[in-house]
Amino acid sequence: MANAAAPAPEANMGEPAPRLDARLKVTGEARYASDFPVGNPAFACLVTSTIAKGRITQFDLADARTVPGVLDILTYENASDLKHVPFGSASTSTQELGPQIDHEGQIIAVLLADTFEAAQDAAGRVRVTYAAETPSATFGAQGLTEDDATKVSERIKEAPAAGDVEAALAAADVTIDEEYATPTQHHNPIELFTTTCVWHDNRLTVYEPSQFVYGLKNSTAKKLGIDPAQVRVVNPFVGGAFGSKGQMTPRTGLIALAAKRLNRPVKLVASRDQGFTIATYRAETRHRIRLGAKADGKLVGYSHEGWEISSRRDPYCVAGVEDSTRLYAFGAVGTKVTIVHADRNTPGFMRSPPVVPYIYALETAMDELAVKLRMDPVEFRRINDTMTDPVSGKPYSSRSLMQCYAQAGDAFGWKQRNAQPGSMRDGDWLIGWGCATALYPTHVATATARVRLTSDGKVRVQTAAHEIGNGAYTVIGQMAAEQLGVPLAAASVELGDSDLPPAMVAGGSNTTASTCSAVLKACTAIREKLARAATTANDGPLAGRNPGEVTLKDGGLAAADDATEKLDDVFKRLGVSVIEEYAEFAPEGVKPDAVKSLYAGKGAMTGGPKGKKLMYAMGAEFVEVRINATTREIRVPRMVGAFAAGRLMNTRTVHSQLMGGMIWGIGSALHEATEIDKRNARYVNDNLADYMVPVNADVEEVKIILVPEEDHDVNPVGIKGLGELANVGTAAAVSNAVYHATGIRIRKLPIRIEHILEA
Repeated sequence: MANAAAPAPEANMGEPAPRLDARLKVTGEARYASDFPVGNPAFACLVTSTIAKGRITQFDLADARTVPGVLDILTYENASDLKHVPFGSASTSTQELGPQIDHEGQIIAVLLADTFEAAQDAAGRVRVTYAAETPSATFGAQGLTEDDATKVSERIKEAPAAGDVEAALAAADVTIDEEYATPTQHHNPIELFTTTCVWHDNRLTVYEPSQFVYGLKNSTAKKLGIDPAQVRVVNPFVGGAFGSKGQMTPRTGLIALAAKRLNRPVKLVASRDQGFTIATYRAETRHRIRLGAKADGKLVGYSHEGWEISSRRDPYCVAGVEDSTRLYAFGAVGTKVTIVHADRNTPGFMRSPPVVPYIYALETAMDELAVKLRMDPVEFRRINDTMTDPVSGKPYSSRSLMQCYAQAGDAFGWKQRNAQPGSMRDGDWLIGWGCATALYPTHVATATARVRLTSDGKVRVQTAAHEIGNGAYTVIGQMAAEQLGVPLAAASVELGDSDLPPAMVAGGSNTTASTCSAVLKACTAIREKLARAATTANDGPLAGRNPGEVTLKDGGLAAADDATEKLDDVFKRLGVSVIEEYAEFAPEGVKPDAVKSLYAGKGAMTGGPKGKKLMYAMGAEFVEVRINATTREIRVPRMVGAFAAGRLMNTRTVHSQLMGGMIWGIGSALHEATEIDKRNARYVNDNLADYMVPVNADVEEVKIILVPEEDHDVNPVGIKGLGELANVGTAAAVSNAVYHATGIRIRKLPIRIEHILEA
């Protein structure tokens, strides 16, 4: 039954079927990586550095070894068997277990014992002597170094540009030139960073929460110097990731090595605070944006310079200008991204990695320019809406941005807004309304799948994609059930195991589009076999029909003239009880060896600005804030978001994803920031008590509108990913609403009481 959480499907939308894995999750039967039982495990505990820069000069392990049950202690002095794995798609960091200290919280030793308590006790007894140096923690510190992202990053080859931006800005009637800032943020998934390793007959099984089991399988093999065929990664469910579990971290090789040395399974569950430094985080950024427009509101120039914090070792960057420069008809465009190296651990992908910081800065700047033009912010965006890329001139495959603004604006009541800042009030509360655009590139990747159909109408789908809370089990099952004409209850789906056919990392919002394209291809092959058997028979209800017009539905085959034949009868014609098809899907534009590379843990992804057409999902977000005139406390009583993302497989899972993204956007705007001790380059609030996120009291009303859209260019199933779409525009919409309520422009996130009081 349709309801607010499971909207009735409109055109090009699938039914809001309940999740296939719902019962497993609510009853505790869903198995996460640490839940798998292994025989006689040893337990690991990490020792991490207490300084951010320097060298280890001495270990004193004597006291640690006295703890009953201690089995082994790994340090750089006895763990030299591990190989170097380059930074990039395979690994989050090139950090090694060595004497050099590059950041606080770096893994420097692993304690192994018969019990977790013994390992933890022994870890606390390890004494380390350092030759410490003064670290550089963040922007403004002494000793930072910089690199042009296009010179050192494998992913960012060029800075988008078009025309003479300096001349365009100089000739503009109205301009702004402002700086914006976003903080370090940490993923903090509820499931901690865990690894269990088991060796058997010289084959390693790794149970680890991963968004890419084939990537982890191949990277772990490289780290150990063994054949990837000797490694299996098992991970059917991920308890939150948001990007932090997309690549191999340094812990995996260490635990695999420990298990081999002990000749018994080893289990590691890192602590919450260790998760802040042994995994990745959202890079801290700074932005300078210059925008220019004619008096009628038409943009003529856009310059965006970005600076991103990374580690000393690795040139990680997100460079969101690749997407921001495509958002409006800017006229001339100029961009530059600089990587700033500090004494910190390497950042990584965090939900909507490029666009969250860069679109926040741009959409706040757009609001500022609209104010200067004395123009309604929605009208300003409408005037500069475009169906072509201002950088390359390529057309959009589809773009429904203004439809989103129209529907969300009507639902929000935007026309009742008084444009004067500080003019709307309810007693002690100042009321502000703000809006912003959300966009996310439509990624599609190489994927494979195996689909089996039995004569009694049961379907099994196997692919090494991932359930990270996105509803993958359900939407993949829906695709197979829909194509093979059986109820969803007849479909079973197997995911998260490197013994299954490979799929791309669960990142970039590509999973549904990519895996469903592979499943569609396999199901088409099954349908064609059955249709051929039914239509080429000498007798039977479908004999002589065009096999291309035969469909599978209601547990049988049906022709265009409504003639039908039972599935079991067609199987009997074939003399089999099972048909199984394996399919490989490679999107247009990837290299010919893309599937082979996927098996090797190097997935190929395209889309966004890379193809013949621009491919993006889009949305419009409207936010109301209330700010107490005396205390300056900030509340967000309501939000409305309208989103268009091609075919929607399941309106229930879509609604959940979009609502969750907007709620995360509240956190990004008002709560989330990893606080940094600038003297010691140390994270201060490395726990869930001090790391602020929105709770129920912060989220009163979130209305999600699903805007119908069809796109036949993005992929065979017409799906645009949306898992990372909704949290893109929210922070800017909140920031713009704060300005409207108070007349105070805050250009640094998160916005807190003290910032308004100080202003």
